[in-house]
Amino acid sequence: MIKLPKNFLKGSIPPLVTPFKRGKVDYDEFGKMVEWHIRQGSHGVLITGTTSEPSTLTIEERSRCYEVAVEAANGRCPVVAATGSQSLAESIELQSRAEKAGADALLIVTPYYIRPPQRGLVAYYEDLGKRTNLPMMVYHIPGRTAINVTVDTFAEIMKRLPHMVGVKHAVNDLEFVTKCIDRFGPEFRVFVGLEELSFPMMAVGACGLMNAVGNLLPKKVARLADLVLAGDLKGARKLHYELFEINQAIFFDTNPIPLKYMMKRLGLLRDNAHRLPMVPADKALEKRLNGVLKRAKLIK
Repeated sequence: MIKLPKNFLKGSIPPLVTPFKRGKVDYDEFGKMVEWHIRQGSHGVLITGTTSEPSTLTIEERSRCYEVAVEAANGRCPVVAATGSQSLAESIELQSRAEKAGADALLIVTPYYIRPPQRGLVAYYEDLGKRTNLPMMVYHIPGRTAINVTVDTFAEIMKRLPHMVGVKHAVNDLEFVTKCIDRFGPEFRVFVGLEELSFPMMAVGACGLMNAVGNLLPKKVARLADLVLAGDLKGARKLHYELFEINQAIFFDTNPIPLKYMMKRLGLLRDNAHRLPMVPADKALEKRLNGVLKRAKLIK
């Protein structure tokens, strides 16, 4: 595995939501989000991850998001481009456009719906990896893709691709994290992809967070990551419990439906618009989320 700079690809790197305006991507608001995250202390930004509703975006829209993010960040924080699709051809195109835009690293989801064998995953990532020198990470989210990646498969991919440097792990499986770090070493980047496991996974060695809740409370989420990385588990545990109900609320409905409503309620998003088949929060969910925000003292 290639050696990365000490603090590169660590900490809180939130998967930014996609703002829509009259059915179109609002790139102006998106660029302002990147700037806000930098001011709030996020350690990077993840572009067109699951929280961005990427399957509802065109290739042109996703590539423009990469460009806007890189322009807005202007070298002040890493821009990680999520470039995976169910199609190898689309993944190749997105990866090429992300690299051309100036992305600092790639996050590539396992091909969804297809349910390939493990040897197919190895061949898939090898094909993509031979087309770029950017640091690559696998996005492991079997709840959305219907495919698990084994630690042995990671080992085989990394044998062929020295720039495969980590994984975003969105599974309730602490053992997997321990096995990866034990086998590949502490420099293997494991990012937590499930809010409620932010503290536990980091406590056993994950390097950071790629969590949707970072859109809502980026400063607090970044602080949690900083505390664990500094060895202050007592302080991090306190933040873990402060964030607990908010973290749960992210999944009161399909992400990012609850998140976008809460962002709008706090004035962080102009409109909680989605593209079909995603739909905004209904009245019952709004009421439930308002209760969460009130108990968190984020609204009166």
